[in-house]
Amino acid sequence: MMKKTVIELFAGVGGFRVGLNHIKKFDKSGRAIENGDWNFVWANQWEPSTNAQPAFQCYCTRFGNENHSNINISEVNKGEIPDHNLLVGGFPCQDYSVARSLSGEKGIEGKKGVLFWDIAKILHAKQPSFVLLENVDRLLKSPSKQRGRDFGIMLRTFYDYGYNVEWRVINAAEYGAKQRRRRTFIFAWKTDTRYQQNLNVFTHSDIILKEGLFAKAFPVEVADNQKLMIENITNEKYSDTVEMTEKFKYSFENTGCILNGIIQTFKTNPIGNDAVPLSKVLQHNVDSKYYLTDKQKDKFNELKGAKRIERKRPNGEIYYFSEGKIAYPDNLNLPGRTMLTSEGTVNRSSHVVEDLDTHNLRFLTPIETERLQHFPDNWTATGMTDRQRYFMMGNALVTYVIESLEPFLNDIFENEND
Repeated sequence: MMKKTVIELFAGVGGFRVGLNHIKKFDKSGRAIENGDWNFVWANQWEPSTNAQPAFQCYCTRFGNENHSNINISEVNKGEIPDHNLLVGGFPCQDYSVARSLSGEKGIEGKKGVLFWDIAKILHAKQPSFVLLENVDRLLKSPSKQRGRDFGIMLRTFYDYGYNVEWRVINAAEYGAKQRRRRTFIFAWKTDTRYQQNLNVFTHSDIILKEGLFAKAFPVEVADNQKLMIENITNEKYSDTVEMTEKFKYSFENTGCILNGIIQTFKTNPIGNDAVPLSKVLQHNVDSKYYLTDKQKDKFNELKGAKRIERKRPNGEIYYFSEGKIAYPDNLNLPGRTMLTSEGTVNRSSHVVEDLDTHNLRFLTPIETERLQHFPDNWTATGMTDRQRYFMMGNALVTYVIESLEPFLNDIFENEND
């Protein structure tokens, strides 16, 4: 069995750790009660442009003060990070283009994409056997002027460092979660693992549909009229990621994998479970401070309604900006919509619900937002304002997804040599 040692990057308030160790509550001291044996040997959380670090403080409250880093990951000496077998993290979606220096050296990374390159530097320095990452679903399509380039560069980087990769866009609610949140999940493994040896007899499609980590936890079927798309990103076609920045364009679908530099991808549909309706998330006896004022109700009517607004481009050309209607109040028979960091403010994306007891319209409470992400109640309560708690949950991942993956990830580790 391989030791289940983990580092968590861009850790936030500990979503991957909550999921992997099936955390449902914390004790009277505030320490999380971990119901799993994944050993988190190091974590990094740093919020730029602010002196306050509430996410890091929350992480320390729940998990203790040892082995956590609160400095810019770019300033961390990658060689000093503890050895680990699993790297996890939800990293920002940015620009992953690569350029050459003036002297022609390879690999000057785009400034906007430095956070992914920090992951890459850790992979190079520490060589963890497995990697599990989360990102927004648009990662597969960015940038808009060269669709698929950024994700292609990421895949080539994994390939260059000796990894194979599978990915899946998962809508958590389609598999029994409380929130309709679509995110790209990426699982990478070293080509010298026993896991890869066991996969050698299978095709890309076998892994995508049956044998891979995501297929076992979140079953899918091939969408109608789907055609398997194949692409080669090895040295035979692209000398390096700089050349890919200039030339690579590809239509990644919601499911796929890369084996030895060969990409295969196609669209799949979920074979899912019943989702949890929003009504099951809501609290009773909610403080009246969360109720909407008449002015807020009127503003939400405007924000959530359909609109078609005439606008003018810089060259004088007229165009129309359109938005569809959003349910107001939110339908309590459906799972929650995707939460953003602006939750709890007068914003088009914020949830507005009818209170279960008074039937007044109100915002979600911070506890309800924690429930939508499958965190324990009051996970962020210590030392944070409501606004900070909303922000944390808008940035978090659905821990239910990680918890659902954990038994199958555990099986992989059970079958590995340490």
